[in-house]
Amino acid sequence: MERLAFKMTLLPGCAAAYKKRHEEIWPEISALLKTAGVSDYSIYLDVQTDTLFATMKIADRRMLDALADEKVMRQWWNYMSDMVLSNADGIPVLTNLTELFHLS
Repeated sequence: MERLAFKMTLLPGCAAAYKKRHEEIWPEISALLKTAGVSDYSIYLDVQTDTLFATMKIADRRMLDALADEKVMRQWWNYMSDMVLSNADGIPVLTNLTELFHLS
């Protein structure tokens, strides 16, 4: 199991709607993430900078990378693109973070 962390940029004024959409996450997205080996997935917000900080555990990085080819994942990203900084192809702009310390 590998732990990952990354950050994204939430567009100003979208925190409440972003939270609501995730409270109502599509069952197909939850199932797809679990099937891809994603677990212990959390997203946090730094309200001062509108930076989203996410952590997750993954079973296999190749399975995580393959999510970009899934139609429902693309639909979810499109649905969220009015709230987060996204690339031209609709995939959210992610900045991977390097772990410097972990206490288990």
